[in-house]
Amino acid sequence: MIELQNVSKYYPTRFGRQYVLKEVAFTLPADRNIAILGANGAGKSTLLRLLGGMDMPSRGKIVRHNRVSWPLALSGGFQGSMTGRENTRFICRIHGIYDTRPVEEWVKAFSEIDQAFELPIKNYSSGMKSKFSFAVSMAFEFDTYLIDEITAVGDARFKKKCNDVFEQKQQSANLIMVSHDMGTLRRQCDMGILLHQGELTLYPDIEEAIARYTTL
Repeated sequence: MIELQNVSKYYPTRFGRQYVLKEVAFTLPADRNIAILGANGAGKSTLLRLLGGMDMPSRGKIVRHNRVSWPLALSGGFQGSMTGRENTRFICRIHGIYDTRPVEEWVKAFSEIDQAFELPIKNYSSGMKSKFSFAVSMAFEFDTYLIDEITAVGDARFKKKCNDVFEQKQQSANLIMVSHDMGTLRRQCDMGILLHQGELTLYPDIEEAIARYTTL
């Protein structure tokens, strides 16, 4: 469960404050797979960063009652001058894992980038970076995964491997997902939240949420 306690998030602009959230009191249940819907620019990715603790509210408080991931996205948030191994090791230590070797080797094997794992990731092709990012995302255990437009990557065989490990995670965890692909949201989520003009509205059924979103 994640609680938003009178949360506001805004950015200053020349026209005044631009609100992503405005005095929102809201509880996200821990036992549902939740889609976040909203128009482009509504602040869906900002909301995910707030939920994951990567960004802070302007006012109010967010309380997490379980282990929540950082927002997982294929673009990643890695240090380009560090190698794949160094980035993996750094993320392990952030999460309190000091015996990092098993995670490093899992990421290297799963991503199938071979010797490139020892090279700075700024030198990776887009495909290699996506594979590496997905592997790192799946290397840690959380109760709730925050997903920002992440999908399986690579050829058909690699996509199946990605889908398989993602389904394994969902056996013991839930997700909160942002995607512009309604088919993906229908497959992965059973309820929806609409972000519109700084307010959140909960829809217990994903079809109801999508129907309301398409009328905006």
